[in-house]
Amino acid sequence: MTKTKQTPFYYDQPGLAEIAHKLLAMAQAHGATDASSEVSEHAGLSVSVRMGSLETIEQTRDRSAGVSVYKGLRRGHATTSDLSDQALQAAVRRALDIASHTAEDPFSGLPEAKYQPKSKPNLDLFHPWSIRADQASDLALRAEAAARAVSPLIQNSEGASVSVSHGQFFNANTRGFAGGYPYSRHWLSVAPIAQRGQAMQRDDWYTTSRKPSELASPEAVGQYAARRALSRLGAKKIPTGQWPVIFEAPLAVGLMGSLVHALSGSALYRRASFLLDAKGQAIFPEHIDIHEDPFIPGAAGSAPFDDEGIAVQARQLVQAGVVQGYFLSMYTARKLQMEPTGHAGGAHNLRLTSRKTRPTDTLDRLIKTMHKGLLVTEVMGQGVNGLTGDYSRGAFGYWVENGEVVHPVEEVTIAGNLKDMYAGLVAVGSDEMTRGTKTTGSILLDRMTIAGS
Repeated sequence: MTKTKQTPFYYDQPGLAEIAHKLLAMAQAHGATDASSEVSEHAGLSVSVRMGSLETIEQTRDRSAGVSVYKGLRRGHATTSDLSDQALQAAVRRALDIASHTAEDPFSGLPEAKYQPKSKPNLDLFHPWSIRADQASDLALRAEAAARAVSPLIQNSEGASVSVSHGQFFNANTRGFAGGYPYSRHWLSVAPIAQRGQAMQRDDWYTTSRKPSELASPEAVGQYAARRALSRLGAKKIPTGQWPVIFEAPLAVGLMGSLVHALSGSALYRRASFLLDAKGQAIFPEHIDIHEDPFIPGAAGSAPFDDEGIAVQARQLVQAGVVQGYFLSMYTARKLQMEPTGHAGGAHNLRLTSRKTRPTDTLDRLIKTMHKGLLVTEVMGQGVNGLTGDYSRGAFGYWVENGEVVHPVEEVTIAGNLKDMYAGLVAVGSDEMTRGTKTTGSILLDRMTIAGS
């Protein structure tokens, strides 16, 4: 086991690999018929400020190891944060003890070797940020100061924060898979509050990247967050009715998240999805495609293999509106009598596009196309039923008349069914934005029920 030099970690990759293989050897020595292991390490820094003063500094550093053992069709799992040989042995014994008390599951077991990746490309996922706490707090203070300087109406703030995250892992199993890599995630956020008289509105914005050099400037983030908060002043209710709705790009990715959940193996085998047997069905209009690419260098959803060591691949999830596949781990694939798709751990860089979208189809153009309806910029609550597809969320946004924003809107609920919403997707804006592992422009839906005054 080797300590790393000039990195945030204690171990290097060979050091983690040594521990992972040691766990496998211990498991087999104690009678496991199969085993898998993961050893990981994390180092992070989080700094928050509010109203020009430092609030919190949090530094984290942790290591852990996990082992899954199989006794035939019985599985047990245990973890430890102590990586000494004695602690590893104890974890293996706990896992085997759990396995001896669990029921047999004919669908459990490690993935077959044929599903392992033939290569493990370097996807440029690790960019350490050697920033001190005082430097991080300065960035956060600059972001908040920039927000407050936009207008005297920005009288308060929920603060700003900077977070730096470095991690690495190594996975191995007794079927011959072994692999791991380091990764990084960094972000800066600010949440100003605008006030006019007794009316107060807040909004926020953030920038995130694996590369610190790609983060937006603190000033740009603060100023944009402030403009968003100011634009919310004067919000009012609107009458109940059915109208076209635009989901701003950062919210539109949430509708993609609901799609991923509905097409995931766990929901499908439990018959708890509104998109059962959706493969081969048209659930979007013909002009909609959704592409998935795990191999985009530096992207948040990129990975050379999934959490089980299964190969990932680029694919069309939706082509001309028709669903082409699901999100399956090894276990859920066996339950459904299908092939695994390399999605233990989630989706990889989904991008929703419309074949009708032109570079000039900005959000403003989308608003003009809608002519009259609601532009939604924030939703509240958890009103999404994964079984039925029913969708009902509290919303904030802007009322549009004659293709122009008239006033901000609050205290309304938007409701519909996700099947109808997907089928009624009229247009996708060219204002593409990535949030997490999903990318889309703003989307225009033909109509939803808006419950207001």
